[in-house]
Amino acid sequence: MTLVMLGGALAGLGVLVLIRLVGNSAPSGAAGLLQLDADMRRYRNEVSLTADRRHQEESLRMRRLGSGMRRALEARGIRVPVSLSADLGIAGRSLETHLATSLVGAVVGFVAPTVMLIPLSIVGAGLPGFVPIWLGIVGAVVGAILPTLQLRTKAADRRRDFRHVVSAFLDLVAMNLAGGRGVPEALSSASGISDGWAFVRIRDTLETARLQGVTPWAALGELGDELAIDELRDLSAALALVAEDGAKVRDSLVARAVSMRRRELADTEGRAQARSQSMLMAQMLLCVGFLLFLTYPAVARVVGL
Repeated sequence: MTLVMLGGALAGLGVLVLIRLVGNSAPSGAAGLLQLDADMRRYRNEVSLTADRRHQEESLRMRRLGSGMRRALEARGIRVPVSLSADLGIAGRSLETHLATSLVGAVVGFVAPTVMLIPLSIVGAGLPGFVPIWLGIVGAVVGAILPTLQLRTKAADRRRDFRHVVSAFLDLVAMNLAGGRGVPEALSSASGISDGWAFVRIRDTLETARLQGVTPWAALGELGDELAIDELRDLSAALALVAEDGAKVRDSLVARAVSMRRRELADTEGRAQARSQSMLMAQMLLCVGFLLFLTYPAVARVVGL
């Protein structure tokens, strides 16, 4: 009974804190205008995320829950880290869905240990009351952090794929420049060569820049800042030199593409060697276990066990 009362009190306290956090969070005055501008920028970014339709299957209820949490955090001056925003951008996931997923994971992590310990209490092998509480707290922390860890892993994989696409994009831009096209035409033609999610993302960025009257290299630089991809920033700086100083950039783009491919090859070889080492350790453990299995009867006979 004491455990049930403590669990109910903690759950009620959590619901109360959540209601107070989400409620009464509507800003006013200048803060409201700043939040409106931020919402407009976020909407433009989320529209561009629809380049990869497969990663946009988000629940409307989760979005609403996460929207309330986001507004509450922003109203209290709590900002999302830049690294997390970049991971969300490259993974094609909205901040609202991520916040809602973290909240649901925390609730499930808090409740799961109590549910798993119910059979023990039924058979009469109950644990002290503080054990389920601490297990619930640990489970809540793990459940809240797990979506972020999964997001970072997914973002790292997609960022690696995006760098591979950028190297091919540089080659295509250099070929178009060699054919006598200007920089904007070369960028537009190179981005339309494929319908992959990375090419579509670049193409949407260039099209949006054209409609807004922004230079394409500046748009690519903003995309690099948004996704934390240094190669796009370098490409933006190189193309800006072409527009401002008339520098010949075709050979530079080819050299950048070759350098990116070499770095990607070195990274791939490093990851392959790391996996080979992991497999070697597993094989050594199997061999040690097999030797122990073979030598145990003789050792047991000598020792007299």
